[in-house]
Amino acid sequence: MNKNLQKILIVDDEKAIQRFLKSALSGGEFTIYEAGTGQEALAAATQLRPDLIILDLGLPDMDGVEVIRRLREWTNIPVIVLSVREREGDKISALDAGADDYVTKPFGIGELLARMRVALRRSVQEAPEPVYKIDELEVDLPRRRVLFGGKEVQLTPTEYDVLKLLVTHAGKVLTHRHMLSQIWGPTYLEQPHILRVTISNLRHKLEPEPDRPRYILTEPGVGYRLKANF
Repeated sequence: MNKNLQKILIVDDEKAIQRFLKSALSGGEFTIYEAGTGQEALAAATQLRPDLIILDLGLPDMDGVEVIRRLREWTNIPVIVLSVREREGDKISALDAGADDYVTKPFGIGELLARMRVALRRSVQEAPEPVYKIDELEVDLPRRRVLFGGKEVQLTPTEYDVLKLLVTHAGKVLTHRHMLSQIWGPTYLEQPHILRVTISNLRHKLEPEPDRPRYILTEPGVGYRLKANF
């Protein structure tokens, strides 16, 4: 599987729609994942971190608007609603809950693709990718490279995601709950040990003296902070 393909999560309980969308969108630009219920969608969003979600509102276990609300508690992943509901009130509810766009069934695949491209472009534009550098540590987000003392450091995907979160908020304290929610999802809020282990691993890779960190600083009882580059 090409890791550079953008990940699309299709959430719809109609198998025919799933098959059609998977066929129409699998031409080489996207990797397609599927979910048939709201709970499956929330779990998949947490595990897969898709680049975009296509969401039906009429799901068997919960309304799609509720799925959007729960997603917006912890992520800004673009969501395009794809629904048979045509009433203005339904569209307003979905958009107010945090949907990025609303497409009514039946739909043209060309229009859907165009709306997907707009949502994906917007999500990239809203997330600037800086280069963080202080002393011997350099994090090049555009190239997804981490260097220490001029030598590249290999991080696991989770370690990199935690470091990126710290870099994009350099100088600011991030609470344990915020970091757990952003990296692992809301179901992990009561499992702070996984964050502690990841921070420890990062320090052993990036700190000259892991027990006396210079870069990834602990705010006791609150969370962590990356030393600002100013």
